[in-house]
Amino acid sequence: MILHTKTYGEGEPVVLLHSGLQTGETDFIEQRNALQQSRKVIVPDLRGHGKSVNDDFSNYFKDAAEDLRDTIDHLHLNQIHLVGCSLGGLVALLFAKTFPNRLLSVTLSGITADRPDHWNESHAKEVTFQTELLQKQEVVAQLDQLHSGDWKQFIYMARDVNWYPFELTSDIDGVHVPVLFMVGEGNHDEVKSASKYQRMHENVHVSVLPFASHLVHSEQPSLYTEMLTAFLDGVDKKNRNLLESTS
Repeated sequence: MILHTKTYGEGEPVVLLHSGLQTGETDFIEQRNALQQSRKVIVPDLRGHGKSVNDDFSNYFKDAAEDLRDTIDHLHLNQIHLVGCSLGGLVALLFAKTFPNRLLSVTLSGITADRPDHWNESHAKEVTFQTELLQKQEVVAQLDQLHSGDWKQFIYMARDVNWYPFELTSDIDGVHVPVLFMVGEGNHDEVKSASKYQRMHENVHVSVLPFASHLVHSEQPSLYTEMLTAFLDGVDKKNRNLLESTS
């Protein structure tokens, strides 16, 4: 599936994968505005979001990773920097494991490595919150306007207590490019996860952002953007030096 995608700027390509119930254009706004000054910024709508209409969520993460592969093929892109948060972070991680040769780097946030002891309790609270959301006519109308397909399928998928792909997030085996994890200090599970990943992989960098939790890119947009830009610039510089030394 070719995802509905907008592109901004010119230069090394950076793909930003939005969080759940957002779209390419409504998420990562400050990061997109900053990065497009010197890079090509690609913002797709993930499967079932925005104008990427597809209501098949039966094998969501595998299909979403393949959607991204099909999309960058369609855009004639060989390798990309990939950035994702929450739902987008999960898709980015699976993409990095499945298509490692298509990446220059990957930046992740909003991911939990292992199933927390309090998972059942926190999941039940999230289901209650989402059920109440569906009863708010104004919110439903806004989401209906934002998404061309049946966005409620995403909520229905997440009602299953086993929906979260911990088998995917438990390790970062197969990821060989530089990795940046940015986590909010307020989310202890994600801070713990980032530390685990750093112990597993010598190419993992971790940044813990203050006064933030799950959605660090929107809760601390300026600081997130500064750290992301420094990371991408560092990776590009290292790659240029490597090419010069072998030429």
